[in-house]
Amino acid sequence: MTEHARERAAPRDGAFARSLFRVIGLISTLCGIAAATMIFASVLITCQMIWMRFVMNASTIWQTEMVVYLMIAATMIGLPYVQRLRGHVNVDLLPMLLPPPARRALAAVTLILTIAVAGVVAFYGFELFHLAFERNWKSDTVWGVSLWIPYLAIPLGFGLFVVQLAADLFAIMTGRDDAGAPGVPGSRREKARGEKARGEKARGEKD
Repeated sequence: MTEHARERAAPRDGAFARSLFRVIGLISTLCGIAAATMIFASVLITCQMIWMRFVMNASTIWQTEMVVYLMIAATMIGLPYVQRLRGHVNVDLLPMLLPPPARRALAAVTLILTIAVAGVVAFYGFELFHLAFERNWKSDTVWGVSLWIPYLAIPLGFGLFVVQLAADLFAIMTGRDDAGAPGVPGSRREKARGEKARGEKARGEKD
């Protein structure tokens, strides 16, 4: 490939990568909205259940089971959104003590291991969902809901979680601004910290 061809290909590659990151970010955001909606729905159902039991003195059939399924699904589906916001629990004492190259390498290794674990959970979660769908398993309750419906949240949530993790890993490996792992130079969090530190230094110099 000639130098001129490489110069023309680079912007196209950059635009494709930005579009890909934008799509993955949008999907993760939609997962967050879906998870929040499930939590809100579970609160409403709980209130309705309390009203039926203690005010109307009526029995409830599906409410408790529905709330349990919604909360579990919200936890699974919300994984990619929390990862996009870097909201998962992490300890960044060691990364902050390391030099930038080692910090980036540690973040990449952490993401690779997380992808491996989440991928295993997604794989066996899909097997569980598929088995429940094929055999038409139902919950052993009065409601008798088809279990493949709540089981679907496991492969779906962890599968999208892997996609978001892979996007973060690619961002770190290529040194993109999209990288967001804590303590990684060039990441959004590190840039925000740098800008805050520069602002405080500028204010101190003025004083």
